[in-house]
Amino acid sequence: MERMTDRALSFDVVAGQYDSARPGYPPALFDAVEELSGRPLHGSRVLDVGAGTGIATRQLLARGAEVTAVEPGPGMAAQLRRTLPDTPLVRGFGDALPIADTSVDLVTYAQSWHWTDPALSLPEALRVLRPGGALALWWNVADPDVPWVAAQDERLRRRGGGGAHGVGGHRAEGLPDELPRVRRALTVPLDSHLANLSSHSLFRVLGGDATAACLAEERAELLKVFPTGSVEEAYTVDLIVTLRPAASSGTRGPSSEV
Repeated sequence: MERMTDRALSFDVVAGQYDSARPGYPPALFDAVEELSGRPLHGSRVLDVGAGTGIATRQLLARGAEVTAVEPGPGMAAQLRRTLPDTPLVRGFGDALPIADTSVDLVTYAQSWHWTDPALSLPEALRVLRPGGALALWWNVADPDVPWVAAQDERLRRRGGGGAHGVGGHRAEGLPDELPRVRRALTVPLDSHLANLSSHSLFRVLGGDATAACLAEERAELLKVFPTGSVEEAYTVDLIVTLRPAASSGTRGPSSEV
């Protein structure tokens, strides 16, 4: 877990790049969160854990939620504070939330659950949820069924021992093992795609020279597929929603997914 924490905090040095290059989430995702949690986001007290620069936080606020962001990294937290100066921000990890018991309606993890130890983070989420509240986890995942995405992932694995795509995360008892997938497509300039790619933790580990070489290779390979310089990114959005029982003080409840 110490290695995972170090890698998670490595995003700090690219906080501005992360904020500008990473894609947000489709409206259908938040519709599904409302449906599966059984309550509207508008007026709900939401704890956005691993909030990063606030990409999901902003979208939750736009849906009318009352959001408190939780973020361990000082650089990411500073970027969030610049863009969302009026949003409550707590420095902390999901494995030990500095939040009172039964105080929120919804706990969200956007792209960040896989940096936690589920044996700790799941009980912590259930602890801070009010009875009947919900834990929602989601990820933008580059679609592995698209040939150029699969080829890129293989190149990245050869260079860094792990791809930049996919959840690569942890499940826990009480959470589903199978994730259904909702596909989406975005067309972005090649430079934007490479900026997004280089904001992943893999490149913080590789170091400057290896990162530059890898991105140069990716530019050349992608221009073979997208000679106009517009990359057709293909994503799936994976979502898990788990409910805390309305009549329980802390035991795990039934799980739902979409």
